[in-house]
Amino acid sequence: MYVLTLKKGEEKRIIAGHPWVYANEVYKIEGKDVQGSIAKVLANDGRFIGYGFINHLSKIIVRIISRDESEINRDFFYKRIKNSNDRRISLGYSNNYRVVFGENDLLPGLVVDKYGDYLSVQFLSLGMDIRKEMIVDILVEIFHPLGIYERSDVSVREKEGLKQYKGIIYGDFIPQVEIVENGLKMIVDLENGQKTGYFLDQKANRDNLKYYVKDKNVLDCFCNVGGFSLCASHYGAKKVTAIDISEKAIDMVKKHAELNGFNNIETICDDVFERLRTLRHENQKFDVIILDPPAFTKSIDTVKAGYLGYRDINTLALKLLNKEGVLITCSCSQHLTLNLFLEMIKESVSHSGVTCQLVELRTQGKDHPSLIASDEGLYLKVAVVRVI
Repeated sequence: MYVLTLKKGEEKRIIAGHPWVYANEVYKIEGKDVQGSIAKVLANDGRFIGYGFINHLSKIIVRIISRDESEINRDFFYKRIKNSNDRRISLGYSNNYRVVFGENDLLPGLVVDKYGDYLSVQFLSLGMDIRKEMIVDILVEIFHPLGIYERSDVSVREKEGLKQYKGIIYGDFIPQVEIVENGLKMIVDLENGQKTGYFLDQKANRDNLKYYVKDKNVLDCFCNVGGFSLCASHYGAKKVTAIDISEKAIDMVKKHAELNGFNNIETICDDVFERLRTLRHENQKFDVIILDPPAFTKSIDTVKAGYLGYRDINTLALKLLNKEGVLITCSCSQHLTLNLFLEMIKESVSHSGVTCQLVELRTQGKDHPSLIASDEGLYLKVAVVRVI
């Protein structure tokens, strides 16, 4: 077994609950084992800190998985996964939800999402990847799924020395499955959909539209496959306009509208920035505007440019709202912190020349919990702003 001793003082953040040990925090490494194996982490004075997956290829040299002397075996992983699922069940989740959220559920590098009778999984760390067969076996034992699809087609794997991969790893099925979300029928494309197939983290925020959209004219920007649009129609919107630059996404919005019997959803395939400028030029107004863009900043280096992108799109949206209109604005970038997000909204309001109230401040769904000691897990910010 590898034994890592940290530099003096570097243990404080990890003892406080952060799950990562960075290579530059290590004083010395003793012992030997294979990469991805369990390593012991010690403070500089020899105190036991925890066990974790080791990977010399990554800047995160150890991902902590246990802070006691537990044996890290199949039973350990079974209990962790079952406990993670039981927490969701206790919150009322059933048909579709995130079962395991990586480090935030003390299972570093493992993501498991449930879509009806199917599971979609990601193995994002070397430690989890080399235990894939065991993890799949545990998932089958707990869930008895009809199939499991792997969506490890993300660049973070390359930082772990792993190739990107996606494909069926259990069962034999067509990777398009039907779920019921907020009482609505949805088709989830496990093979080509966003993330593991769909943005499960916005489920409660989509349902929250019921407080704002009845008899309103709604504009859904960056609509993806139409989750917000469908909820708006479901909760009594007079008209919904859904905009996305992806033709495939727009086709799915149309399919979902037909599947649920909605005939008041208009779709537009266009660049959202350009379309909002056109709508402004045409003096069009809306009662509710939803902004759920992709992450404009995916690294510390791009925060400034991303901030300006968020500010510009929010300013445009605010100018298109009627008086008493509502803006529901989102950021899924962990690098745009909550303070920056609120500052961006403040600047957008100032630039748009309107007066606004902050009605609600929300985050990701309860099936996407975040470790208190780790800012990385709290990534989604949602603000409800009213023009008064």
